[in-house]
Amino acid sequence: MIISIPKEIKKHEYRVSMTPDAVAECVAHGHEVWVETGAGHGVGFDDTDYVDAGANIAATAQETFEKGELIVKVKEPQLHECAMLRADQTLFTYLHLAADKPQAEALCKSGATCIAYETVTDHHGRLPLLSPMSEVAGRMSVQVGAAALERHNGGRGLLLGGVPGVAPAKVVILGGGVAGTHAAQMAIGMRADVTLFDISDKRLDELDQLYGGRLKTIYSTRSAVAKAVMEADLIIGAVLIPGAAAPKLVTAEMVRTMKPGAVLVDIAIDQGGCFETSKPTTHDAPTFIVDGIVHYCVANMPGAVALTSAMALGKATLPFVLKLANKGIKDAINADRHLANGLNVAGGYVCYEPVAKDLDMTFRTPDWLES
Repeated sequence: MIISIPKEIKKHEYRVSMTPDAVAECVAHGHEVWVETGAGHGVGFDDTDYVDAGANIAATAQETFEKGELIVKVKEPQLHECAMLRADQTLFTYLHLAADKPQAEALCKSGATCIAYETVTDHHGRLPLLSPMSEVAGRMSVQVGAAALERHNGGRGLLLGGVPGVAPAKVVILGGGVAGTHAAQMAIGMRADVTLFDISDKRLDELDQLYGGRLKTIYSTRSAVAKAVMEADLIIGAVLIPGAAAPKLVTAEMVRTMKPGAVLVDIAIDQGGCFETSKPTTHDAPTFIVDGIVHYCVANMPGAVALTSAMALGKATLPFVLKLANKGIKDAINADRHLANGLNVAGGYVCYEPVAKDLDMTFRTPDWLES
């Protein structure tokens, strides 16, 4: 199979979908790989590194898309990239369609088969291709939140861990999944006063056993969250409904009750955000202020630590890339129900029901997909 790796073009997105080592593995399996020139520069890989791994270098994005049968990316395609896709191609990347109807419509128009990293599952019901970036985003959320709390950034002027004789900042984490757990690890390590909310008694018990008295765990209800919001210095939104829009757990009314200079970090912004006052931002201008509250809502947080992120993502996606290339797209999807869960668009229709519901678009599974 011919595999193409375009250069990422989203603003301040430096990651690359496949490292030279991953390319070499695909070539060893008999596949042809095309890499757009400069695709790896953001993480320190030159074109020569890819050539040495057995890849061909494409001079333009257009050539990269034209060559490939399987297009492997990191971030969702921009609209002009969607226009370069064809019905005989497969796109494998993060899509986050539930918050992006124009992209969903453009992908349907292309006729391409589109598999989303964020809805591929594993045998334990986890999201193995989302987890690496959730780990990165969870850890980053605490360090960017700590920076936003500094007075010159609009924050309250608090040191997250306090000092002897001065209380630490109160950190509230909404969601005890991968991102929330990694955020808790970092916040506890920085000696903050940390409270985590979740709707799973089992998960709350696990986290209590893991961290003991270092982490407060509370079952998430609207009233409990509202009370915590009023007292928090930093709130990290880390809720996830796979493939669907994030629920708005913190309303605009709740935001108005917060301490001036408190900070909201919305890890869920790719899925529309879990704060009602959130809107996507970029690494160029990562924060904005609403009602005196600093909001950090960068939609590609892991792009800031591109080398770590590219390595973590690449090791997770490679087995799936090989499965798709070795078996062929349809056979690979039909042979693996977990890979089939990643199918979001095919044959001109949305074929992932939560996305179709959120976007009010027609849901239809392709004729070739076995039940």
